Amino acid sequence: MRVNTLFILSLLLIGSVAMAAQNYYPMDVGNVWVLESQDGAERSTYTVEETGEPVRLLKMTTETLGTDVTSTTRAFVEVAEDRLKLHKIGAELGSVFGVTNVEFSPPATFFPFPMKLGTSWELEATTDVNLLGPVTITTNAEVIALEDVVTPAGTFKHCFKIRLRSKTRSALLTSRSTLYQWLAPDIGPVRLETSQDIVFELISSNLVNRAREVSPIDVNGDGIVNILDLTFVASRIGQTSPEADVNNDGVVNILDLVHIAQNFGD
Repeated sequence: MRVNTLFILSLLLIGSVAMAAQNYYPMDVGNVWVLESQDGAERSTYTVEETGEPVRLLKMTTETLGTDVTSTTRAFVEVAEDRLKLHKIGAELGSVFGVTNVEFSPPATFFPFPMKLGTSWELEATTDVNLLGPVTITTNAEVIALEDVVTPAGTFKHCFKIRLRSKTRSALLTSRSTLYQWLAPDIGPVRLETSQDIVFELISSNLVNRAREVSPIDVNGDGIVNILDLTFVASRIGQTSPEADVNNDGVVNILDLVHIAQNFGD
């Protein structure tokens, strides 16, 4: 897996901060986002799970496709009216560095509502890591642009581009990294660029509340039925992908393509 093991922890911290973006990161239990690297080598799946109110679990699992290599990070968060509260983070750092956990008591404030262009904030956490001892990660985040983003799951308008600069310090090393993340309104994470120039893009999502509002033939959820929906379904012909099985007959086939074509522009 090409993502630096220590960087995974700062990435989880970053992802948790972004949740405070109100409708830019829907936190309904059951929400799922799947992002894949542009070269098709890695896939990250984000899920929001129930742990007992008011805390929810945001779980991020990254896998190297074609192998058994996976890594999971977990953030236990609470969404309040004026901020997002972080209770705990757990990260798998690989066979060498092991598993590390960071608990915040009282819960940390990651981000005050609302988020807008120019908003900036800082987060600092200290944890023990095998072989390294105490490690402190400081992340400075800033919303630097409002952009349209094109992904395999569709085109998303007015996305916040967030730059996250992290500094990792221990007795043995000091390292810096910069990550960029794009959040789409009412969708959440649609694009991620790591400090290693690996770009992850949204390939599918299943958002609980949005599923009630969006037509099932608008498979990428961008608000209109067009060629992007047709391409999404065509790439999954013969599969049992629920996202592309428009008519719910258990398989993705020509009937799903016809159904979308008949509703172009809706």
